[in-house]
Amino acid sequence: MSEPVSTPPLILVDGSSYLYRAFHASERANLRTADGRPTGAIRVMTNMLRSLMRQYQDSHVAVIFDARGKNFRHDLYSEYKATRKPMPDDLRSQIEPIHQIVRALGLPLLMIDGVEADDVIGTLARQATEKKINTIISTGDKDIAQLVTEHVSLIDTMNDVYTDQQGVESRFGIPANLIIDYLALMGDTSDNIPGMPGVGEKTALALLNGIGSIDEIAGRLDEVAALGFRGSKNFAGKFTEHQETVMLSRQLATIKTDVALPVSIDNLAMQPVDQEQLLALFKEYEFRTLIAELDKDGFFSASHESDGTASGATGEYSVVTDEKEFLDWMKQLEAAQLFAFDTETTSLDYMVADLVGVSFAIEPGKAVYVPVAHDYLGVPTQLKREWVLAKLKPLLEDPAKPKVGQNIKYDQSVLAQYDIQMQGVAFDTMLESYCLNSVATRHNMDALAKYYLGYKTIKYEDIAGKGIKQLTFNQVGLEIAGPYAAEDADITLRLHQAIWGQLQSEPALQQVFQKIEMPLVDILSRIERHGALVDGVLLKQQSLEIGQRLKSLEQAAHDAAGEVFNLSSPKQLQALLFDKLQLPVIKKTPKGQPSTAEEVLQELALDYELPRLVLEHRGLSKLKSTYTDKLPQMINGTTGRIHTSYHQAVTATGRLSSSDPNLQNIPIRTPEGRRVRQAFIAPEGYKLVAADYSQIELRIMAHLSGDKGLLDAFAHGLDIHKATAADVFGVALDEVTTDQRRSAKAINFGLIYGMSSFGLAKQLGVSRKSAQEYIDLYFARYPGVLRYMEVTKDFAREKGYVETISGRRLYLPEINARTSTRRQGAERTAINAPMQGTAADIIKQAMIRVDEWLKTSGLDARVIMQVHDELVLEVAHESVETVVDKIKEQMSSAARLSVPLLVEVGIGDNWDEAH
Repeated sequence: MSEPVSTPPLILVDGSSYLYRAFHASERANLRTADGRPTGAIRVMTNMLRSLMRQYQDSHVAVIFDARGKNFRHDLYSEYKATRKPMPDDLRSQIEPIHQIVRALGLPLLMIDGVEADDVIGTLARQATEKKINTIISTGDKDIAQLVTEHVSLIDTMNDVYTDQQGVESRFGIPANLIIDYLALMGDTSDNIPGMPGVGEKTALALLNGIGSIDEIAGRLDEVAALGFRGSKNFAGKFTEHQETVMLSRQLATIKTDVALPVSIDNLAMQPVDQEQLLALFKEYEFRTLIAELDKDGFFSASHESDGTASGATGEYSVVTDEKEFLDWMKQLEAAQLFAFDTETTSLDYMVADLVGVSFAIEPGKAVYVPVAHDYLGVPTQLKREWVLAKLKPLLEDPAKPKVGQNIKYDQSVLAQYDIQMQGVAFDTMLESYCLNSVATRHNMDALAKYYLGYKTIKYEDIAGKGIKQLTFNQVGLEIAGPYAAEDADITLRLHQAIWGQLQSEPALQQVFQKIEMPLVDILSRIERHGALVDGVLLKQQSLEIGQRLKSLEQAAHDAAGEVFNLSSPKQLQALLFDKLQLPVIKKTPKGQPSTAEEVLQELALDYELPRLVLEHRGLSKLKSTYTDKLPQMINGTTGRIHTSYHQAVTATGRLSSSDPNLQNIPIRTPEGRRVRQAFIAPEGYKLVAADYSQIELRIMAHLSGDKGLLDAFAHGLDIHKATAADVFGVALDEVTTDQRRSAKAINFGLIYGMSSFGLAKQLGVSRKSAQEYIDLYFARYPGVLRYMEVTKDFAREKGYVETISGRRLYLPEINARTSTRRQGAERTAINAPMQGTAADIIKQAMIRVDEWLKTSGLDARVIMQVHDELVLEVAHESVETVVDKIKEQMSSAARLSVPLLVEVGIGDNWDEAH
């Protein structure tokens, strides 16, 4: 061997190889500009080149592409590459931008007519070898393995695989000097090199290892039979028959090393980056993260012109795959007064999500991503997930180390699967924004960044694609995943700094955030992860029965209509009801067509059979598809339970919502809905305990209005609807009829929802005049309620919001709208929102109190669901009596009102029994 070469190696980039590979690697993600131009290959190649430039800063570098048109191999064999498909248009359109970026990066770009990129690479490698300069060829093309020598090696940047002479033998089973013969014998379908018929990989290796090169094989054909591979005895005759083809194949497969080049290796020094051109190209192709990364690397000046998508300087983001660098970051995190934290996973379902990486930010614009489980082909070496989590566990579980996250309940739930019980969560930017103003914007990160920072974030679709082709995060390349993940942590920290000061200036809102919403995060995470036990067999049986009932209803509807039609088609139903059957038109759509909306069908169903059948069919069909069919499929295979997700920042009023499944919408007034609740069961040895606030919004109305009549009725424990009926209709309490109580109930609930006389008339089936008389009688008997309504509307018009008892604000953007319908809608909301919002605050405060008590009680009991004004607990038999007594006490004292908070508690083997 010759002496080692101290000169930095020559780097030769096989641009044509990477061009196709970058395109196919990014094809699923379908990355495009806002106006639809494809950018995936450009982005991947740019990142690959940047990686090489970082790694080989002192080297000469050239990027070599195939020139257009045919080359000398086509003259040798007209069918050369004839089987290749035409270049995809989306790839073709990215070639010139890639060339422009290569030049702007200061890298020499070579395309030589009449030869291929491989031949230019081979020639430059030979020149370098003659000068005792090592060469590293960056490629993914197996054919180039023939160039590997003592001084020439390969690196596959996309897969982070380095190949030297030993690597060639390990990969192919033969030394590099036999690769040409290997390709000639086998042929190459991608280049349409014919090879020798009947020779595959095993035969070629047996020949080359047993005898040697093609020339040696031709001279020692009589020895082939002894090699013993399949067909060895007949090989000599076949080789003689096809020898001309084999020799042609060898010519086609051989990379030239004597191409006349316009430059020598001395001319391949990297030139200064053309900052202006590169920045213009990155803006044109919307590579915001690349601008940030290259800015960090010093490729751009410190301040470059904004592209209008961000509010401030781009971030200093990095990807950590080195233990020392990670431990350095750990020291910074431990010393930080506050740090932002985020996880990247494989799923939005916290119960099945695998942790792929974590990101941190300790100051605005400085963030890091630590990948631990990206597993695409050729992914760079990452830190072990177990090692990273073991190092992080003490920090993440330390209540004295404040953390901030965005929707951090999800991250808590994911970490809990890895035995990390996250503590010290001081802030959640989603909840900060929600408490500040629940209706100003949506509260996801993209929306918050735009609203509070004027910053356009990288969206998941930008890096992973959309629809069925969307990648999971573990499949996303680190060069793209890193900036995305680090930005999440950075923007979280920036959002906290932007919102927290505003919350602090409103002490009541700060209290709602710190005393209600934040304590609830950990509680909800535990409720979600514990889940609820569901009888899947019972639900499947109900589905079968509902399916049979739906068929009967469909037949009955066809009979009532006098023809077969699709019950789910509004257009067909509209034609039947209003054209054929001539039913009265109750309401019209914005386009002037008769409406078939549910409220219309409900009114028609009072007098007509077909609308009643359609309504019943709709209700059962929805119940079947949403619950009886779906719930069994949602049972977690590991826990045997369903695990809903509770959302704190969705409804305007502060109420929790839930999804997958939506527990709030399970019907309770129908037998079928109650049967769904019967499928929520207690495990063996336990009971379900359901604790529900009784008429909580009416009690809040009594408190807010201070009306003496309502206060007295609740103080004396009267049936409020019966008492109202007695007052409104002027009869003795014990003489109130069922119909009178029903009317009073409609008035009580209708008025707190801002119902008009028209709405009340429809509900009670009376004239509008009679309904207005009922309302007038109600307000005459309860003048405090009317006063409350008028004062509340005036307050809302002046302030633009109303408040709950806890101080939560409910903004009303349309309270002073010029359009009367929009203004009146806002007025109705103004009346109702303080009651709904206060009820939401009370049930949340109750959850916090109950959770604190359960933690210290030592009892085998836990909350498993929160639905509307109800808490559902799973309680061991021996603890039921204690829990029932204590739950009433805790919930009834969750807030101080002018009237008692009544809590009704039920016990059962299933939710329906307990409710």
